[in-house]
Amino acid sequence: MCGIVGYTGKEQAAPILLDGLDKLEYRGYDSAGVAVYDGEKIQWMKARGRLKILREMTHDGQILPGTCGIGHTRWATHGIPSNENAHPHFNETGTIAVVHNGIIENFQKLRNRLAEKGYTFASDTDTEVVAHLLDYYYKDEKDPLRAILRTMNRVEGSYALGIIFQDHPGQLYAVRKDSPLITGKAADGNLIASDVPAILKYTRDVYFIQNEEIVCMDADSLRFYNVDGEQIEKESVTIQWDVTAAEKAGYEHFMLKEIYEQPRAVIDTLNPRIRDGKIEIEELGMTDEEIRALRKIYIVACGSAYHTGVVAKYVFEELARIPTETDLASEFRYRNPILDEGTLVIVVSQSGETADTLAALREAKKQGIRVLGIVNVVGSSIAREADDVMYTWAGPEIAVATTKAYSTQLIAEYLLAIRFAQARGTVSEAEVDEMLAELRRLPEHIELLLGNKERIQRFANRYIAARDVFFIGRGIDYAISLEGSLKLKEVSYIHSEAYAAGELKHGTISLIEDGTLVAAVLTQEDLYKKMISNMVEVKTRGAFLLAVTNVGNTEVEKTADYVIYIPETHKYFTASLAVIPLQLFAYYVAIGKGCDVDKPRNLAKSVTVE
Repeated sequence: MCGIVGYTGKEQAAPILLDGLDKLEYRGYDSAGVAVYDGEKIQWMKARGRLKILREMTHDGQILPGTCGIGHTRWATHGIPSNENAHPHFNETGTIAVVHNGIIENFQKLRNRLAEKGYTFASDTDTEVVAHLLDYYYKDEKDPLRAILRTMNRVEGSYALGIIFQDHPGQLYAVRKDSPLITGKAADGNLIASDVPAILKYTRDVYFIQNEEIVCMDADSLRFYNVDGEQIEKESVTIQWDVTAAEKAGYEHFMLKEIYEQPRAVIDTLNPRIRDGKIEIEELGMTDEEIRALRKIYIVACGSAYHTGVVAKYVFEELARIPTETDLASEFRYRNPILDEGTLVIVVSQSGETADTLAALREAKKQGIRVLGIVNVVGSSIAREADDVMYTWAGPEIAVATTKAYSTQLIAEYLLAIRFAQARGTVSEAEVDEMLAELRRLPEHIELLLGNKERIQRFANRYIAARDVFFIGRGIDYAISLEGSLKLKEVSYIHSEAYAAGELKHGTISLIEDGTLVAAVLTQEDLYKKMISNMVEVKTRGAFLLAVTNVGNTEVEKTADYVIYIPETHKYFTASLAVIPLQLFAYYVAIGKGCDVDKPRNLAKSVTVE
């Protein structure tokens, strides 16, 4: 959600803070602010709206002197978007400044207690409570670390905090619990940030701050502490991808760039796991005996990651013959799931920090169940806390609407399903060879589909003013429809829904009017006839039919008004191809409407609060 940056060093802080916030815009926000110690006091500026407003107010940071400061992009939770509710927040004397990502669940109780002690509040946020609580304990302790530790003992919920104290010039403090935060050591100073792109321009050496750890830094040193105030040692991680991977590289938008990066991302996720014609998932850590002992799989995720799980359910059950349930992470933890011996929970998340997915992981582990994480960010919370982790080598994904991370998650799940099927003896070696050959061909098939973008763009231009769009499919095609619908509504703000085609007659068909666009996905040959029957049903009610289907399915042309063909591949892998034209369709509709495709309204890249 919110973005945090902090810097202390030898250079002017404000331009560095603004540059870091610029790299975190993808996380979603409605206001921004910075606070810098100028040698005498903490100066600050903040504004509702886009970061460019803050840049203009501060002349790109030049009017804020000082070499130690913190910055923030806020996504409103407590209190409306406003200058007053924007971060940073302060104690009453303005000598302690705080930026915060997360939610303080007991903020109202703490606010009431602080009010009783004479504290007044200038905002509606939960964060201002933290600033006053720090002030309360600092007056007693006269030591920032002790004040932070006592504050941690009082607040409940999730938080990543960046803090500066006017009494301790040049020192920057940071602490986290269930919200992501990293720190980096640069040549001319040290930094904190919510994510790697914010500091990659200045350093490749980062430290992942773990739960309930505190970092104290100045221009020359980093010191880490645990929740007991004991100093601890941490190892840095060198980020391998360079800063250009997080830039647009000539593309108009990150979303389009990332759509075009999918062939490479698929190759990078496949290649380390296929050796000499065999699947080798070293990080899985499960023997054939353990795989054969599995009696049930839960795939738990949110949003697009959940949609990959819907695809994977069909593939796991058909290939490996393991009962598989796909769960929304936000529901899983609250329904008291029955997790018996022989269960594997697979949690899927691009960031590895998704709050609901992380909570589901912890619920499974609390019940003694093995958890496999599929994530894209090395060293993320899910990567650290899962029993085993399988990385999707998609590289940095900046656009809020996922594309290449979705595609690499599918690849990871395909590989797991084949590996499990091999171990359980439910597929022949000839079948495995065929599937691996088809997996290797997916990147060139995706390239072929991307080469058809002008045709999709022309079609998309016809639906810029659409009010409703419906996606239908059966089986794996229903899972593809879910993702196609989500992409369209995310970036274009057009109302869109996906339905299992067999459910049309149970109410949904009443929504079809003359000219309503219905996108029918039919890539499963054994379901062609059923799907064409459903397409006829909506066409007779006036729908305009877009069909996404396999090359050779000419029968569909008799019913559909517009057909997009995908290259021939194995029936289990069609989701990797059919989604490409749906991504492009969503992108071009949104562009035609003038929407901000990289930063859709009200959305954030990494959902680190419930």
